[in-house]
Amino acid sequence: MIKNVIIVLLVCALGLLLWQTKSIEKPEHSETSGIQTLLNEAVSRPGLTGAAVGFCLIDPGGAVLVDHHARTAFIPASSLKTVTTATALEIMGPDFQIETTLCSTTPLVDGLIDGDLMIIGAGDPMLSLADLKQWAQELKKRGLTRITGRVLGDGRLFRGSIYDDFWNWGDIGNGYGSAVAGLNLEHNRFTATFRAGAAIGDPAEFLGTFPQVPGVGSIDETITGPADSGDGVVIHGGERTNVIHLRGTVPLGQTAFQVTGAVPDPERFTAHHFKKALEAAGIEVAGEAGAVGSEKVGTHELFKHRSPPLKEIITSIHATSDNHETECLFRLLGLRDNKAPDEVVRDHWKVRGLDFTGLRMEDGCGLARADFITPHDLARLQFLAGRGPQGGVYKASLLSRDNLRWKGGAMSAVRSTTGYITARSGREFCFAFMVNHSSDGQAAVALRESLITSITSL
Repeated sequence: MIKNVIIVLLVCALGLLLWQTKSIEKPEHSETSGIQTLLNEAVSRPGLTGAAVGFCLIDPGGAVLVDHHARTAFIPASSLKTVTTATALEIMGPDFQIETTLCSTTPLVDGLIDGDLMIIGAGDPMLSLADLKQWAQELKKRGLTRITGRVLGDGRLFRGSIYDDFWNWGDIGNGYGSAVAGLNLEHNRFTATFRAGAAIGDPAEFLGTFPQVPGVGSIDETITGPADSGDGVVIHGGERTNVIHLRGTVPLGQTAFQVTGAVPDPERFTAHHFKKALEAAGIEVAGEAGAVGSEKVGTHELFKHRSPPLKEIITSIHATSDNHETECLFRLLGLRDNKAPDEVVRDHWKVRGLDFTGLRMEDGCGLARADFITPHDLARLQFLAGRGPQGGVYKASLLSRDNLRWKGGAMSAVRSTTGYITARSGREFCFAFMVNHSSDGQAAVALRESLITSITSL
């Protein structure tokens, strides 16, 4: 009898202990019950059936208020960019600038450079055609009239491929998947222009590119699609290729339909357009334009060009979700510490109190579907970044709407958003919302908006 009583007491004690442990792991918050209900019922919404939904909400003190599959890793798409931008801000500082160097193999003497002119890239993603024209005018002012050698672009700072290994074949020829090199111009993008045919199914006509992409031909397989069908053109390129393939549909009735493509050889592209700028300024260039091979860097520095401050680049990244800009920063983080970029990210945030448990960064921008992160870690990063040494700059760089500061992400079957919500009570909450495998992106957006409305009322 006594033995049975003891067993019953032990079972009751064990049950109480398990109940207490469960309560500690998943505290109930009556004020967030409506949010939890929205999440629990999400899978029954049209367009979200079978989808994976993750959400984490963190209160102003750092406590997790809502954990809905928040410790499960999700594909984040472009919300992953905030991991790169927040890290870069804290490590490099908001006023950091990237310096591109213009040099020559011989000095400028009596209006002549008797050798090659070289552009030494340092990973600046913001270099433009206007900058090249300004450089040419500066050299003209210094009296340069003739270059006997070549104009060469040096992008060797970033070793390896100019594309991430996990970017899809359908991405790397299009503008949003443009190459990432030590030397870049106009985000390594061109605009391709097409004219639709007379009827649906007729061949479309490729009219050319701007800027010119030197040494690259094209195979045009585009056809005419229905009117108002949008951008159906896919550009297939590749690293250092001399042929790009143009496929897909151009809407009926369009006479100058434009899409962006990726430049396959950034160094040659930059050198080509700098040579044109020099010649337009009245400076003779005897040699060709191309990429630096095994040549030694010129020892005669002419001047340095500085990028916009880092805080401006990061604001641009958050506003436009630019993959190229983000990847340049990601690779620079790795070079700075002579480590893999994702290792730099992990090491930095571990010191700050975030030890990532579900993170894979094959790139820094989220274009790779092999990337993943947990909603908890992404929300925790927002919390730490917002209260870190560059918190004010970081928050100001995000998109803003009413009481929301945020960065979103979207690709096929993926939607995500992370950032800050200021509730009517004045409290600021950090959150991360992710949906994977959704058949309807608008259904995911509608759920996100419902969650934001509920958080606002807290």
